[in-house]
Amino acid sequence: MLPWTTYEDMYNAARHQPEQFWLDAAQRITWKREPEIASRKREDGWYDWFSGATLNTCYNAVDRHVENERGEQPALIWHSSAANACQIVTYRELQGRVAGFAGGLQSLGVEKGDRVLIAMPTMVETVIAMLACARIGAIHVVVFAGYAGPELAHRIDDVTPKVIIFASYYFQNLKQISSLPVLNAALAQAAHKPDACIIVHRSKDSTPFSPSVTYDFHMLEQSSPATPLVLRAEDPLYILHTSGTTGNPKGIVRDNGGHAVAMALSMELIYGCQPGDIFFTTSDLGWVVGHSYGVYAPLISGCTSILIEGGASPSTIHGLCDKHKVQCLFTTPTQLRLIRQESRNLSHLHLASPAKVFAAGEYAEPTLLDWARSYFQRPVVNHWWQTETGWSITAHFFGLPEAEPAALMNDIGRPAPGFDMFIVPSIPDEECGEIRLSLPLPPGCLAGVWKNETSHIPTSYLDGRGQHYRTFDEGMIDQRYALHMLGRSDDVIKVSGRRISAVQIEKIIAAHPTVAVCAVISVPDALRGHRPVAYVVPVNDIENIPSSQEIIAQVSHDLGKWTGLREVHFVNYLPMTVSGKIKRRDLSIC
Repeated sequence: MLPWTTYEDMYNAARHQPEQFWLDAAQRITWKREPEIASRKREDGWYDWFSGATLNTCYNAVDRHVENERGEQPALIWHSSAANACQIVTYRELQGRVAGFAGGLQSLGVEKGDRVLIAMPTMVETVIAMLACARIGAIHVVVFAGYAGPELAHRIDDVTPKVIIFASYYFQNLKQISSLPVLNAALAQAAHKPDACIIVHRSKDSTPFSPSVTYDFHMLEQSSPATPLVLRAEDPLYILHTSGTTGNPKGIVRDNGGHAVAMALSMELIYGCQPGDIFFTTSDLGWVVGHSYGVYAPLISGCTSILIEGGASPSTIHGLCDKHKVQCLFTTPTQLRLIRQESRNLSHLHLASPAKVFAAGEYAEPTLLDWARSYFQRPVVNHWWQTETGWSITAHFFGLPEAEPAALMNDIGRPAPGFDMFIVPSIPDEECGEIRLSLPLPPGCLAGVWKNETSHIPTSYLDGRGQHYRTFDEGMIDQRYALHMLGRSDDVIKVSGRRISAVQIEKIIAAHPTVAVCAVISVPDALRGHRPVAYVVPVNDIENIPSSQEIIAQVSHDLGKWTGLREVHFVNYLPMTVSGKIKRRDLSIC
């Protein structure tokens, strides 16, 4: 039960009494040694959470629920349209499989602090491998299964894993793709060589595999079960690579104690979930949402997590929500756009809806959110966070008795506890600018960046004085604490000395009923310095697409002719990252 009735009560408690706030939040976790302090500054200038306390994350996610008579409750519900398969795993079954596989890892010499690289699609075995590492204090490094050999080799050399775990194949849409050629190429290119490789055999595969020491995943599950190792709160739980906006991929380090507390609090405070609820994320386990809300947050909170391999069609999403009575659906704006695009063909179906729908990962235009609310007949909100933070920087808080203000529902919400935001304007006296966060960041955020066998202070994310965290996003904060996002720092266009956000222009274009999705980029202009160029994907099944002049006129009417939009390119699709974000840097004038 949350002790606050309003957002302001919660926000003030976190801001003005942070030690007590987080020590109280830590009571949601089972500790071996209870924390006596919340935040502690390290000698290198970064911060640890709950230093001196001990726990085991796997125990909190699995064992304690079995002990508390939730053993027969489903922990995981896995669905794969591509493989035409589904699997339900109870907490008791999960405990046995995780303990056995953890024992198998120990039999291969994996110890506390060793890295285990997991290059697998979203499968039950991926979750088992993650939790098994957490059980024995190994640091898991989950890598998206679709990466090419050079990307995988870079991650192998960065974290120097003792063991690599992979599946024999994965799916790209409905196409089955062997993982072995990529892994062979990565191991040939990487300087570091693992002690062993573990394979999940999904079917017979004739591709020869180069490492001579290979073990069968399911055979290792039959090993003598390992008991949860007592770990320090500040010990690393996992490494997850991200490029963010700061250059080459970096290994973000997440700790055990702060992460567990943040996951438990967020499930109750933001998503309004209680033990036994059904939580469904469409994210791949290789991304941060898959880590946080596919595995750890739902399981630590005693919920059931629905995982899906490959793309999820609208009918599949609705079918799973209907069958399992989903309380929360966590998806992306791109997925919502796909549902909107395909929903015209589903009008004859009875469409069950989850209780609440959350979107994150990229900007969701108000017209999309309004459509989704009408379609689902449920609350639909966007919230903002980063791989580095591990959970929401800003959100809407469905666990509080106070209803979320209707005027804020199309924005990304207000700061979550512990995120103390302020704006650094690029031009004096401007209300908008780069969003920065005061230190320390709250529990659950990056504990450091992995380099040379250990975690280091994340200097590339800090301002010049090393006192504040740079989000590399731009926005403005109103009197209600609400953040209005303008986009990434490199998405802000300076036209004739005036700054305009690409997001502001995209909002106007996306409001047109015949526009499915759009993106705006900045290009050099000899007269104005820069000017915007729009790329528009029209709705597929309409005869009359909007004209360039019509879109330009609407932007000029709403923002002014000074914006300089005079080029609109109609395209069949926008380039996307593998996690579903628009790759604006790949757009070029046609």
